[in-house]
Amino acid sequence: MTPKYIDVHSHVNFKAFNEDRNEAIKRALDNETWVINVGTQLDTSKKAVEMADQYEEGVYAIIGLHPIHTGASYHDEKELGEGGKEFTSRGEIFDKESYRELLKNKKVVGIGECGLDYYRMDSESIEKQRHAFIEQIELANEFNKPLMLHIRHSANHVEHNAYDDALELLKQYSKVKGDVHFFAGTWEEAKGFLDFGFTLSFTGVITFTSDYDEVIKKTPLDMIMSETDSPYVTPIPYRGKRNEPSYVREVVKKIASVKNMGEAEVALAIINNARRVFGI
Repeated sequence: MTPKYIDVHSHVNFKAFNEDRNEAIKRALDNETWVINVGTQLDTSKKAVEMADQYEEGVYAIIGLHPIHTGASYHDEKELGEGGKEFTSRGEIFDKESYRELLKNKKVVGIGECGLDYYRMDSESIEKQRHAFIEQIELANEFNKPLMLHIRHSANHVEHNAYDDALELLKQYSKVKGDVHFFAGTWEEAKGFLDFGFTLSFTGVITFTSDYDEVIKKTPLDMIMSETDSPYVTPIPYRGKRNEPSYVREVVKKIASVKNMGEAEVALAIINNARRVFGI
């Protein structure tokens, strides 16, 4: 079957969905929406694969180590930790063998979310993030899998630009392409990734701010993706509720509106882009 919509970056594998995980996936599939659940460390990566295995088609996994989780004590009550408890990072070291084992599963369609996060950073954390990012790029090269990038800049650290630094590492090490998840940079930064062959994906944030309209307008239709990043950043008209994959249609609607195109045309292009990038 060809779906109408795809959420290329979701976290139904997180603790926030413990009460109704299967129902959230069913709501998406019933709305002709496919879902890629993305890992942030080993626990959530394993959960994403376990979930993908429950469905013949329409649910996939991406596995990897989020840059924030290379440091200790990051806490998120919505994320999944050991024993189903809320997550506090232990400062995970990327275990290539464990992830290599998960990559044997055909429902695993990428590596990530990996990259650089300068939101709360110091020189030691940058070094850990860079090391984990390079390790994941090398694993993606080995398995010829696309990368799902997490890049977050901090206005407080003008001497470091996360987008520039990530692109430099990709140019140095990566033989594969992929997607820049939750793109929130400038058009100049966007163009660097597009020229290197990476797509850009957008979240529900675009439904309540016009900050990214220029990037959306200028990004070619064959290089754009839709995502929810659920349970976070819920789009209008669902603000105040927990986000979930079935709401990705609102992101597609907004992309179509900004690009002054029909929703059906944009939705089909995004499906084709996801099939091309993730091999699904």
